[in-house]
Amino acid sequence: MRKNQLGNTDIQVSELCLGTMTWGEQNSEAEAHRQLDMAVDAGINFIDTAEMYPVPPKAETQGRTESCLGSWLSAGGRRDKLIIATKVTGPGDWMTHIRNGPDLSAGHIDQALVGSLERLRTDYIDLYQLHWPSRPTNFFGRLGYEHEAREGVPLEETLLALNKHLQAGTIRHYGLSNETAWGTMKVIALADQLGMPRPVSIQNPYNLLNRSYEVGLAEVSHREQCGLLAYSPLAFGVLSGKYLKNRRPEKARLTLFSRFSRYTGDLAEQATAAYAGIAESAGISPAQLALAFVNQRSFVTSNIIGATTEAQLQENLSSVDVRLSSDVMEAVEQVHRAISNPCP
Repeated sequence: MRKNQLGNTDIQVSELCLGTMTWGEQNSEAEAHRQLDMAVDAGINFIDTAEMYPVPPKAETQGRTESCLGSWLSAGGRRDKLIIATKVTGPGDWMTHIRNGPDLSAGHIDQALVGSLERLRTDYIDLYQLHWPSRPTNFFGRLGYEHEAREGVPLEETLLALNKHLQAGTIRHYGLSNETAWGTMKVIALADQLGMPRPVSIQNPYNLLNRSYEVGLAEVSHREQCGLLAYSPLAFGVLSGKYLKNRRPEKARLTLFSRFSRYTGDLAEQATAAYAGIAESAGISPAQLALAFVNQRSFVTSNIIGATTEAQLQENLSSVDVRLSSDVMEAVEQVHRAISNPCP
């Protein structure tokens, strides 16, 4: 497993990161532990979770995912060999079951961090991420920006709260998630002004159906040493091809939860079918094509994979052995030019 430098730190993270958001909902604790064993045995040293997981988020399951990881960590004694990332929940009227409505204020960050540390059974977090911005902006399926006059918690308050925990050693580094180019540069500038460390990563969606990260943020990642942690590289599993021709496999995410419609629609179907054809011609699976494409992008620090079955996880892990030729990459670009970013 190849490794990449995390921002400007001395940390090397595996090019694949194990995502966890199904644990506690679609996956049991025992299944989560088996996934962790498989991933670590394959060379992964980077695990990503969040205080709001599993998804879909709800009061009765909130925190289970971190607890699954925590029980594995406490039993295995491998904490010092792994890079553990988690996230503090941003504001939203659909998240009122967390602290009666979470935000990115100092008090909420303090409470969130205590809860995550307890569930993870550790005394420090390697990478603590702001799950989404406090201010209203375009994320979670919104491609274009529409201005709203209201503002969230001031960025300075949020950064000073993070800096307190950086200095205390409860977090080693911090990162952004679901962030824009403006927001990322604003945080970097403000961190410099406050004399504190800069963010080391941005966790945003990136896949063959949504390459909007390339428009403004890819340059930021290169020039500011703030690489992408790509989530949804398989577009909720759509790019595996399993939903083509209106199929809805049993126990699959789009079958179980109607709210996950972000990567559906006629254009998404057309693009997915075209990419599946390229994969077949190249002698690889559609999932391997989609993951290998993300793995080869120069601005990507790590590609966050997730699975509900061990067979899916094994296929995803095998993507590190796939290198797409220039001919395959050109075929991908031809589809992208014809159907550009069908899913925001």
